[in-house]
Amino acid sequence: MEKREGYAPWSLTRKAGVQSATVNGDIEVPQFIQPVLNTGFVDEKGNWKGTKSSDETFFISDKAEGIANSGTVLFPNTANADFVNMTGFQSLFIAIKPTNGGNYGTSAVMGPQTQSFANLSPVNAAALLKGAIRRNDMDTVLVDSSEALTADVWNIFIIKSQLSDQKLLQFLVTNNSGGNSDIDFGYLRLVQ
Repeated sequence: MEKREGYAPWSLTRKAGVQSATVNGDIEVPQFIQPVLNTGFVDEKGNWKGTKSSDETFFISDKAEGIANSGTVLFPNTANADFVNMTGFQSLFIAIKPTNGGNYGTSAVMGPQTQSFANLSPVNAAALLKGAIRRNDMDTVLVDSSEALTADVWNIFIIKSQLSDQKLLQFLVTNNSGGNSDIDFGYLRLVQ
């Protein structure tokens, strides 16, 4: 391919009266593949918003000790994190490790009243989350009343899309194992 140069119509050379002849009317359009890395954007207020990435490890809550049969506990429950913020995340893994094997219930509920949902406060804490996820009417988002868990190992479950972008999320775990149990809980969020 041959490169040719001409004078721009507004240039000083053209103003001085020097003409340039157009060789042809073709415009060269370079075609190549170039990788792009998207690390975020600047919002309408001028604030930098970084792109989310999946968690690499589980966030582990404080152990709930001595939960009686039919007793409940809310997770996460640490001093630094008493809710899961799913903003920008599509799916998540939850992990439950009981000391007594048997059936356990798990429900997605609204986070604590001590936190606001965006700028709304107080919230209806520990209420089952409802949304039009599968149909056009409001249904509970996640209620699993009986899941058999093995004692002293992490029982790991993936939850796809039902909880995506939920800002103030907790899990209500019910011990239906038939005896007292200590319960560990963890979560790991996924962008995709």
